[in-house]
Amino acid sequence: MDEESNPIKDYLFEYIENSKTVPKLIIEKKFDEIIHEITTNCYDKVISMGEKDESVGILATGLLHYLLTNALITSQRKIEYDGNELDIVVPDVKTLEKDPKKTLLICIPKSSDITIIDEKISKLEKIQSEKENIWLVLSKDVPTGKKSFILSKDNNTFSKIIFEIAQFSNVHGTSKFKILRI
Repeated sequence: MDEESNPIKDYLFEYIENSKTVPKLIIEKKFDEIIHEITTNCYDKVISMGEKDESVGILATGLLHYLLTNALITSQRKIEYDGNELDIVVPDVKTLEKDPKKTLLICIPKSSDITIIDEKISKLEKIQSEKENIWLVLSKDVPTGKKSFILSKDNNTFSKIIFEIAQFSNVHGTSKFKILRI
């Protein structure tokens, strides 16, 4: 994976690498606590590193990649599909093509501009026929009509996302490992 270096991702992974508690929480599968710890300790620094919505989006993307891997949830990230870049597909585009009901698209718009968000949703709805299987990660609560997770210091619903993805995977039978019993 030759993704270009990004100071926010570098900061996030440096924090995780130097953390005494994150590895222990990974073993205990306490993903909500990991998100809470990282949000508490990294959020202010991350948003000071650039434009808020974009910084939060980069933090959410990096954190989600890390947690999906550690939760053993099959996913594809940053996939070019049908002329669109998909942020995260659970489990993969093959399943999306064969059975959209079993596929989750997670969009991280890196914007709180409703026009930009609606445009992204509209593109995703052309790809994913199951409209309720399009979820968003936002930096603030914006009315979208979609299941949304907010990554912020105060109203942080993002901490529930791994369990909700695992629940989706378990219910739809896409998880090869039923690690997270919910």
